[in-house]
Amino acid sequence: MRREEIVTLPAIVIKYLDYLSAIKSKSELTVLEYASDLRLFFRYLKQAKGLVPKNIPIEEVRISDLTDEFIFNITLNDAYAFLAYCRNERKNSNNARARKAVAIKRFYRFLEMSNYIDKSPVMHLESPQTKRALPKYLTLEQSIALLESVDGKFKERDYCILTLFLNCGLRLSELVGINLSHIKDDNTLRVLGKGNKERTVYLNSACLSAIEDYMRVRPADGLADRDALFISNQKKRISRQSVQKIVEGCLERSGLAGLGFSTHKLRHTAATLMYQYGDVDPLQLKEILGHENLSTTEIYTHVHSEQLREAVNSNPLNKLSKNKKS
Repeated sequence: MRREEIVTLPAIVIKYLDYLSAIKSKSELTVLEYASDLRLFFRYLKQAKGLVPKNIPIEEVRISDLTDEFIFNITLNDAYAFLAYCRNERKNSNNARARKAVAIKRFYRFLEMSNYIDKSPVMHLESPQTKRALPKYLTLEQSIALLESVDGKFKERDYCILTLFLNCGLRLSELVGINLSHIKDDNTLRVLGKGNKERTVYLNSACLSAIEDYMRVRPADGLADRDALFISNQKKRISRQSVQKIVEGCLERSGLAGLGFSTHKLRHTAATLMYQYGDVDPLQLKEILGHENLSTTEIYTHVHSEQLREAVNSNPLNKLSKNKKS
């Protein structure tokens, strides 16, 4: 869904989206995802209740004219019928339907909190069960190989980029947004994360050394953004696409291409290495990574548990069984 399409939604839904943006500080992408899910929900309801001709494709159903009364009076059964439609007609996965269920529940929770309705009709709406995939990450040896693969005209910059990814667990958007003014004298880095939420990242010796080496060769003249830490060949703030190409090039040179690794996997790698080798508590890791919920962070503890399971199963004695006496 595009930003300009929000005006085609019912007025009460637009108020909710404004609340998400202004009060909850949700990113534009998140707001648009909620908008898209709610648009489909109300299009389905309008069609299912016979308020539009059956031959009109659901993508062409207009919902800007829906009244507050219509929206306030939906039922739990309406929501389950919609999720069934998403599964049977649109072939949505469990994850996709779970996201839609969350969007509906949170919208009606907003209506309840704002006193538009007395009680949310979908308070007890259950979401489809989803399987959380274990994050893919580089081993310690692979991480070292990746760092050692850095070469070329901008090797100091590129090495610094990889070092910050692998030591601090930064998101791609956070890395390209780093300003010189964000690096403090107490060896900390101010990071602007999701939803414009700030957090402090502590820079270790490897990061400080990499930044120092890069600053010796960082361009100083003719810059479009003088405060940007990482500068492109065009003397502008480096773009996300450029960073992704840098990472892909290093993966290629280190023999790690084609294994499913990416820029975001470097964040997973940092989190996993900190948990496995640093004796880091999940609550501490949550703060380092800037996660909103501890459940998001706990997936890295599952990675460790899975490794323990695999280690036990790899024992050669695992294949032996005691012969039972008759």
